[in-house]
Amino acid sequence: MPLIDLGTAAREGLRGQQEVGGQSVSVIRAPRPIPQGLAGRTVNGLGSLLTGMRITFRYFRKPSTVVTRQYPENRDTLKMPERYRARLIFLYEEDGLHRCTGCRICEKACPNTSIIIATQKGEASKKPEIERYTWRLDTCTFCNACVQACPHDAIIFDGKFESSVFDRRLLVYNLNTYAGPHSALAAKIEDPEARAASMVPVGRYDGALPLSGTAMDGLPALESRGGTKE
Repeated sequence: MPLIDLGTAAREGLRGQQEVGGQSVSVIRAPRPIPQGLAGRTVNGLGSLLTGMRITFRYFRKPSTVVTRQYPENRDTLKMPERYRARLIFLYEEDGLHRCTGCRICEKACPNTSIIIATQKGEASKKPEIERYTWRLDTCTFCNACVQACPHDAIIFDGKFESSVFDRRLLVYNLNTYAGPHSALAAKIEDPEARAASMVPVGRYDGALPLSGTAMDGLPALESRGGTKE
């Protein structure tokens, strides 16, 4: 049944008053559909069948217009639209260095605190560096505000949508593979040994994460790895 706006309801005399909780309130009396007989139901059923068959034949004549994907049989060849958003990832240069400066602009832009950034002062660079860039896939709304806010083009959403897990704690993890300077800052460290030493590998679930024994909002810690139950 189509929605009825207040103006239409007033014109058609559908508005009225009703006692609710001892008070008289304005209500809209929704019209009930008129029951159909066998002939009417048959005509409507045939019309619905013809509509479906028309779409089927159109897809048969023009396969390029088919929007339904035969997933997962086509997993290897399936290509999602360019603007599809699935996972937030770091962008890395050819030498494996990321572009994140730890400025926290994306963290502030996130409307539901799905990004948690920890920074440190680099021993070699003497500048703030990223320590852990944690993303909560379980609460992200994929609004893209973080990507748009990033002044260094350090993050993007890719199209890899297969993120189903049996434990929500697996959906909270670090995006950066190392703690240390971003690409531009690392280039200023002249000593190769000092530059290499400034980059400390970071695991996907390292740090204060539920899977590493630290509870987060809505996610209890994993007890088997030393955490305590919420």
